[in-house]
Amino acid sequence: MKVLLINPIMYTSETSSVPRTVSIKDCMAYDLCLAFKELGCEVTLVAAEPFKPYAEEEYPFEVVWMDCLCPRIFKPNCLPFLSGLRKFLRSEGDTFDLVISSEVFSINSLIACRSLDGKVAIWHELSKHNAIFKKIPSIIWYNLVARFAMRDATVVARSKEAQSFIARYCKNVSGKIIEHGVNLDVFTTSDAVRNQFIVCSQLIPRKQIDGIIKCFAEYTKHYDANTFLYIVGDGEEREALQMLSHELKLDENVVFTGKLPHSELLGILNASWALLVNTSKDNNMVSIVESIAVGTPVVTTDVPLNASYIKRESLGIVKARWGEDDLREIVVNHETFRANCLRYRNGLSTSCKAQEFLNLCDR
Repeated sequence: MKVLLINPIMYTSETSSVPRTVSIKDCMAYDLCLAFKELGCEVTLVAAEPFKPYAEEEYPFEVVWMDCLCPRIFKPNCLPFLSGLRKFLRSEGDTFDLVISSEVFSINSLIACRSLDGKVAIWHELSKHNAIFKKIPSIIWYNLVARFAMRDATVVARSKEAQSFIARYCKNVSGKIIEHGVNLDVFTTSDAVRNQFIVCSQLIPRKQIDGIIKCFAEYTKHYDANTFLYIVGDGEEREALQMLSHELKLDENVVFTGKLPHSELLGILNASWALLVNTSKDNNMVSIVESIAVGTPVVTTDVPLNASYIKRESLGIVKARWGEDDLREIVVNHETFRANCLRYRNGLSTSCKAQEFLNLCDR
């Protein structure tokens, strides 16, 4: 079977000037393509050129990089418009058995739907209207374009919340939810837990890392002064967060590692009591999936869409405002939370997600 994955945005960028990375091999879409290939499929990935790595690298499947049209209007980091997609689909589209396009609110998904009638599955993540221009383009798109011009496509939601939202506008919404997956060959498990917590995040305002540091300070004060907090990631707030750690006398406890590849992240993630999340705005967070996959519980706000199954399956603690007592609960009941994560692990594999897409295609 030939599979085409149209996934222009390979990783999150807070600005339209997308920072290039050395590799895309740590990206979720790359792992999904690998999973399709391991299941015997011939895979092609279409992605936006601004996300192309600055270093040359080889891939075990075809990757087609496409320029973005009108980047000042159609921002590459949130609403990319791939310039060569229509021509590509007209010439190559008939050779594919399954086409997966990311998001209903996407010009690229519209092009795919109009070019390849009946072959397209739209993998939809958003559970609310896009905030661009006070939501007006989003409201018009879902009520008119999605409802009429994309009606033949099968929409597959990535969460229950996204499914409920998109069902208001699209009739052909699958009852099957396919969440983000993780490569279990990379994210292996280990029993070597050390006295530490981990944050894996961009260091930007909406992630509210300052609140995590303040909560961790209270934990070291009231429970265990010898605990460490590893902050993996980079961003505009790094210097301010380092200053906050210093002011709270946590220089010996808080370790800023910068951004790490999966190979280096794995050891820290495996050895931590929990992944800490304090975001004020997010959809599905891949870092949460990766943490659960290695058996590390999650302490999070109720904002990420992953929070619903974390709460349902007892994979950690979900609270609008969690605190130092919740960190203590994770430590005391770590074996139970970890066992729940490991039981849930296999269902998170990218191979499982790829097979679910193929099953939809067979039906």
